[in-house]
Amino acid sequence: MSQILLGQSYYLRFDPKLWEAMQPYPPLGTLYAASHLRQHGYDIAFFDAMLAESENEWANALDQHRPVFAIIYEDNFNYLSKMCLMRMRQAAFTMIDMAKARGCAVIVCGADATDHAESYLARGADFVLLGEGEETLVELLDQLSGRKACVEQSRNEAKLESVLGLAYLDRRPKTVDRDSPSTVYTPRRPDISNLDSLPFPAWDLVNVERYRKVWLERHGHFSMNMVTTRGCPFHCNWCAKPIWGQRYHSRSPENIAAEMKWLKEKFHPDHIWFADDIFGLKPGWLPRFAEAVKSQNAGIPFKALSRADLLTREGEVESLRAAGAQTIWMGAESGSQKILDAMDKGTRIDQIHEATRRLKAAHIQVGFFLQFGYPGETREDIEKTIQLVRGCEPDDIGISVSYPMPGTKFHEAVREQLGEKQNWQDSDDLAMLYHGPFSTAFYRKLYSVVHKEFRARKAWKKLKSALNLKVAARLAFNLITLPLARAQLNILAKQPLSTISALPHMPHEDAAAPSPQETR
Repeated sequence: MSQILLGQSYYLRFDPKLWEAMQPYPPLGTLYAASHLRQHGYDIAFFDAMLAESENEWANALDQHRPVFAIIYEDNFNYLSKMCLMRMRQAAFTMIDMAKARGCAVIVCGADATDHAESYLARGADFVLLGEGEETLVELLDQLSGRKACVEQSRNEAKLESVLGLAYLDRRPKTVDRDSPSTVYTPRRPDISNLDSLPFPAWDLVNVERYRKVWLERHGHFSMNMVTTRGCPFHCNWCAKPIWGQRYHSRSPENIAAEMKWLKEKFHPDHIWFADDIFGLKPGWLPRFAEAVKSQNAGIPFKALSRADLLTREGEVESLRAAGAQTIWMGAESGSQKILDAMDKGTRIDQIHEATRRLKAAHIQVGFFLQFGYPGETREDIEKTIQLVRGCEPDDIGISVSYPMPGTKFHEAVREQLGEKQNWQDSDDLAMLYHGPFSTAFYRKLYSVVHKEFRARKAWKKLKSALNLKVAARLAFNLITLPLARAQLNILAKQPLSTISALPHMPHEDAAAPSPQETR
């Protein structure tokens, strides 16, 4: 029996596109919570939903460990968790039901729970941790631990109100002016600013060999995940930040290099994915990081996410190369400066070109995140984005459709246009949730057209250097199917939105497996 069972509700199995891509990473945020709880003397049992077949495996873990507290702690470093996909919310609700049926007190933490605390409480969760959860979780458990009766019967409301960053139902006796439980929100807790003080994630709880086997069988190398920062200070007005808001804190380069060395010696990964919103933001951080990696012999090839304006700073790309960067993704978003400005992106088209040039000169692969469907986008703007991809020739692209998430300026602008469906079912959905420039069907077809052209150009470039039958077959397929796809796109562009906007979610053709961050 364990007092605490800690898990998360992101099931790769429930996201068909990413299950097919099969690039799984353990829930880093949950592992940080586990190590933080251990640091404060708690014994933890761990449930990893990432490679689980269904919620039934959570039920099995509940029966095996018989916890007093069942904690669903989402990975706040996984953008797919921050997107609040409906299938994963349904999984979380099912997990709450299973835990409550076994008499557990249920605690939930994550972006969706922070945005929709009342929905989770209504489903049966006893507590929702708002924002960054580690310190709130420890303080809450310090008050609740050791209780034998159920939480509803023994809760001390006065003490709970002193716990910052918490939401729960006020279950005090009904009064004349209050005939049903109301939700109590305590003040926001300050973020952890000294990230070096946190213990490394509790990797010993993970079945690392299972992940290694999957990666080696599917991709020929083994990748692990890390983070160097929490938050993002930039103001892209479509980017949801329910956990850290505009706040930003960074670990020291020396602390990061020490973790890399530990992972290298303990688990021998071939590759690291830095899951930060922004990698190497602070001036001077990347040169220090490169030096720390070298001095500690901690080098592991890695990929990370940056911005075009940061990558054009002198010495930044050279430091990335020295530190071991293999791939850098940029939030290019659009080839139209009008759209970038409307997004409050703060970058310029010329910076995207220059950053790409510098990365390629340093022999670092380049990935572009592209976003279609932002308010005001025209076919001309879309064509400019396609021209950006043609001109820069990135090594990979990830495509998404503008997605209104609570708390953003974009969401506020289109809130009155939102219908009953306000979240995607999974990452392959690409539904136009507001009255966008074109229909859902148009953007799903655009996704296919852009990918087909990109892969055809990439295949042709490979064939010019060496004959490969598989690459040749891919090129032929895309060249044959591309004209029809473009013709269908043109037809969809002319149809009234009202007749085709509410299409059901159906898989759309795509010749490629996406990057794990493709839907950011």
